[in-house]
Amino acid sequence: MSKRVVTVSALAGIALLAGAGAYAFAGETRSAGPEMTKGSVGYVAPGKDEDGSLTFTARVADDSGVRNLKVLAWPASMAPAPDAEDMAHVESATCEPAGPSGDAAALCTYKVKVTAAEAAESPKGAWHVAVLASAEDGGRTFAPKAAGFTVKG
Repeated sequence: MSKRVVTVSALAGIALLAGAGAYAFAGETRSAGPEMTKGSVGYVAPGKDEDGSLTFTARVADDSGVRNLKVLAWPASMAPAPDAEDMAHVESATCEPAGPSGDAAALCTYKVKVTAAEAAESPKGAWHVAVLASAEDGGRTFAPKAAGFTVKG
């Protein structure tokens, strides 16, 4: 099992990262933190002889620059839902400049492999993607339900 899945499943208490579909980003932002837009989640189911993947992308912008974007997929049935402090223990997306030099926006992408065994162990039903964006000046924006998808059984 990959380090990413071990880290995430330790937090969620289950093997995660399986689902289907992609939905529009519905992040919650504060004026003091980075702005997240154009978020989406995509899932490719594992095949008979090949792994699948879970991918989340979003545009993140802050006047001071983007430090990172932490990403966690979690089943809606999980209680309690993850909070901003939980996000310190998950991996970051890869963020690249989204525009011309001097633009403080980044396009952030998080992609993780999903094996057939992980997909089989994952809870079925609604899932959410939580994200925590951090700016260079220390501002943060947490969106516990930044995107959603459904794991079909």
